[in-house]
Amino acid sequence: MDGEGPQTLCDLCVAQVCCRLDALCRKRADGSMSLIWAPLFPQELADQLLQKMATQGTLNDTTVGIFRNSEKLRLRRASIRRCKVSAEAFRLAFCPHRLLELDASWVPGGLTGADVISGLASNPECRASLQKLALDGLSLNWGSLEGDGGVSVGFGSLQGLRTVQLVNTDLTDDILEDICSLPQLETLDISRTTVSKLNALLQCKSTIRFLIAHRLHRLDMSPVRLLSVFTQLHALRHLDFSDDHLAADDNERRDADESVRQLLWGSHQGLPSLVSLDISGRKTIGDSAFRVFVESRSELVFLGLLATGLSSCPVLSSQKNLKLVVEAMLSHPESPHVHLVATACVFNLTTQDLAEAVPVSLMSRTVSQLLHAMRTFPNHQQVQKNCLMALCSDYILQDVPFDKYLAAMLVIKWLSDHEEPALQRMAVAVISILVAKLSKEETAQLSKDVSFMKQLLAVVQQKAMLGVIDSTLKFALSALWNLTDETPTAARNFIECQGLELYEEVLESYYGEPSIQQKILGLLNNIAEVEELQSDLMDEELLEHILGLLQDSQLEVGVRYFAGGILAQLASRAEAWTLDDELRSTILEQLHESIVAWPHLEQEMVSYRSFRPFYPLLQTCQPSGVQLWAVWAIHLVCSQNTSHYSGMLDKEGLAELLKALDAHPDTHGDVKRVSQHIMLMVQEHQGHPEVTNVKTEPGKS
Repeated sequence: MDGEGPQTLCDLCVAQVCCRLDALCRKRADGSMSLIWAPLFPQELADQLLQKMATQGTLNDTTVGIFRNSEKLRLRRASIRRCKVSAEAFRLAFCPHRLLELDASWVPGGLTGADVISGLASNPECRASLQKLALDGLSLNWGSLEGDGGVSVGFGSLQGLRTVQLVNTDLTDDILEDICSLPQLETLDISRTTVSKLNALLQCKSTIRFLIAHRLHRLDMSPVRLLSVFTQLHALRHLDFSDDHLAADDNERRDADESVRQLLWGSHQGLPSLVSLDISGRKTIGDSAFRVFVESRSELVFLGLLATGLSSCPVLSSQKNLKLVVEAMLSHPESPHVHLVATACVFNLTTQDLAEAVPVSLMSRTVSQLLHAMRTFPNHQQVQKNCLMALCSDYILQDVPFDKYLAAMLVIKWLSDHEEPALQRMAVAVISILVAKLSKEETAQLSKDVSFMKQLLAVVQQKAMLGVIDSTLKFALSALWNLTDETPTAARNFIECQGLELYEEVLESYYGEPSIQQKILGLLNNIAEVEELQSDLMDEELLEHILGLLQDSQLEVGVRYFAGGILAQLASRAEAWTLDDELRSTILEQLHESIVAWPHLEQEMVSYRSFRPFYPLLQTCQPSGVQLWAVWAIHLVCSQNTSHYSGMLDKEGLAELLKALDAHPDTHGDVKRVSQHIMLMVQEHQGHPEVTNVKTEPGKS
């Protein structure tokens, strides 16, 4: 099922039959199964039973025997894809049926294309009824073909065929001739085959509508001759002549690229019905030929341009085509086939800088449809992958309005079922940015789902066990940092999911990696800000390690800053301190001594949603080390983004706390000096509002 929901009664019954075949069947002399009693199955139910057995992995030479009863179990659309079925079992079980479709792709165990063709051709009804045949991945073994009485048979014997798929087979030019003689052939997929000539296509030039010819690595035709064949395919609507972008740049590839270039240049000379073209991987086409083609093809609805360098060509009108795609998605909200193609189109139409040329309102509608597709088709891997790749755009995530809470939930759900490194990196990157964009209320709501926390921690643990430092690890750490920012529920979930133990290990094992340490310490800061959770950090070994980071002058200031934040929060509450008092005294002393030596930082290192966590640290009764860390932190962000944070100081009442510190007789001179600098900075900004900085979104990077 594409959507969420209970299984149908029919599905449950079919599943029960599959599970109880041993009880429902007797064995024939050859070991195959036969139903003890079989009612007349509705035709669709017979197809469904076969499909269920195939997907469950229970279809084999023994169980397939039940379909020899072609009077009670009438198959029309049969799929034995990747099921181990021998030639003899295939002949006895499937050839007596009046099939419309057959998928025998990637069948292991010796079944050949010749076995399939000769078996099907032995049934006069099947010769006329079969419309679709897929033999991807099989050895054709054409030399063994021979019909009754020594008369040769072939694809031409199956006169009803409209669709033929032969991906990754040993297809030869002679067999292609035979296939193209079919009077009703409309769709042909010969990708990754060994054909060297395509002249045979001229036999079906009036009927062929869809031609997929990806990566024909043995093609041996001059560009002129290949162009001549293509331009005579008058009924062709979709042409896929793409190549593997990783393939070696050999003569055959260059000839094929030149053929495509000439086809684009002379687009007005042929292919009058073409509306879809995929030339992905063709790297040497050139902008000029491409521009001529696009400008002369107003009816074109799809262009595959992956790894061509043409995606950003100015002639592409992303806005126009994207409107068409969105309308199609809206018109067919429950169709997985429409969304499979549409989501791929969205990716191609918004990749690189193309999205920025599209009106924001249209991009917003487009992203909403991507989220609809992810929610409606959770089990359709390619749709999910297309949506994820389209979402993985800084522009879309940062500047386009859409439901970021829903997006975060959908992406984390996808991540829980997939571990492909490249896609995992994209998913975690998207989540990291989305979490930073959520409101405080949305972050709190998101944090209630413990699975969200567990999934991100699992990514961190996976990377830490391998000792790797990559963008996936950094994105996951940033997401967790932002998720726990001023969100006590998330911080509590982090501890309950054993995140604290994991982070202690990572903090020690990545000692020499400041980018990792900062993110680890930043999250521990978030925990330290929650009074009821501070007791979980009262571990002498942990705090001594963090104190060591604060004191280490060889480390970057960013690492020492976050180490200081944890210590300042914990040491600020003498009544809650449960460890040795001497350790607290050392912490307070080292905070002050370390901070006064820190240089001013020009590069942005941190941003804050609010200054509320600083309230308890700025009280006049606090030790100077605690106060000094707080005012240094406020001075840092204010100096880097005065326009944003000066307003926060006034709105949240921190300006009054700073004034009180400055006026109190017991406030240390170092604390007073930094406080005065902050107030002067704010006053100068308010007096000269034209001197502003770019606004920074709350969140960690």
